Amino acid sequence: MKNTALFIHGAGDARVGSHTPDDPSTDQVMVDVVAVGLCGSDLHYYKDGGIGTAVIDDPFVPGHEFSATLTEDVPQLDIQKGELVAVDPATPCHVCEWCEKGYHNLCPDVRFTGAPPFNGAMTQALPVPVPALIKLPSGMTPEQAAMLEPLGVCIHAIDLAKPRLLETVAVLGCGGIGLGIIQLLTLCGCQSIIAVDPQSHRLEKAKSLGANSVGTDYTAALQYTSQRGCDLVIEATNSPDGLSHSVLAAAIGGRVILVGIPDGDSYSTVSAAQARRRALDLRFSRRMGNVYKRAITLVQEQRVDVDTLITHRFSLDDAPGAFRMQADEADGLIKSMILP
Repeated sequence: MKNTALFIHGAGDARVGSHTPDDPSTDQVMVDVVAVGLCGSDLHYYKDGGIGTAVIDDPFVPGHEFSATLTEDVPQLDIQKGELVAVDPATPCHVCEWCEKGYHNLCPDVRFTGAPPFNGAMTQALPVPVPALIKLPSGMTPEQAAMLEPLGVCIHAIDLAKPRLLETVAVLGCGGIGLGIIQLLTLCGCQSIIAVDPQSHRLEKAKSLGANSVGTDYTAALQYTSQRGCDLVIEATNSPDGLSHSVLAAAIGGRVILVGIPDGDSYSTVSAAQARRRALDLRFSRRMGNVYKRAITLVQEQRVDVDTLITHRFSLDDAPGAFRMQADEADGLIKSMILP
């Protein structure tokens, strides 16, 4: 089977070329990709040539936020050929210490679709594990189905953050993840949400989705709280300053949840005194847990609007332009969707 795919060859080098997907193994099924989101981690592979130890050594197909249609029946899941499904990109080993503790998102032996060396979904078809298929309710669109994965990342971050009534919350970064988190915070009853982003169109979107105040840098959180700082800070940027700005935006005894991946896989200098004297509770958020059922319910019941986050759409042939626009932080851009 000959396909077309978007390949990242190295930093700043994305090209479309022919691609022959692997044949499905006994526990896999071939799917036809319908929609795939361009995630911040995909962008890091494009900008940096890798994330930490996940380095691109050979041309690599990214893409892990996707929906697809089945090429055959899967009776054990009551899903028929041609039916739309979402796909969980993570297949944990289920036998390691962390899997046994229930931390499947922390499995060091995970096979993750769209993270080197495992090719992803920015192609026309690929094999996926049968247990990774997510059955969808009728009426869900391909783009909504693809957005379930980033929404799951937001849900996991909120699970770690444990927002409380009447506390002040700062969200640093208003891309797709930050804006999804803002919507979830409003569902949790948070009434003092400060959104921070350097781009004005993202701040306008944040206000429309429930933010009470906005600003272009972390000092907006201090101004809103009369220099006290926020009880909870959720960081969802790609900035190396994300950690230090989160510390400075937090109140004494506050909580900081780091969701974003910094450019260059490195944080800038953080004042130990500023963090220590606040006695901050600092947590890193890694992908997501078993959250698809909640994500589906939130979208199906229209309690979270994922459609409003999608601002640009591209064919597979035009996908290199999507990466360039995202890297250049084009005006008006929030979330790009590639439609193979």
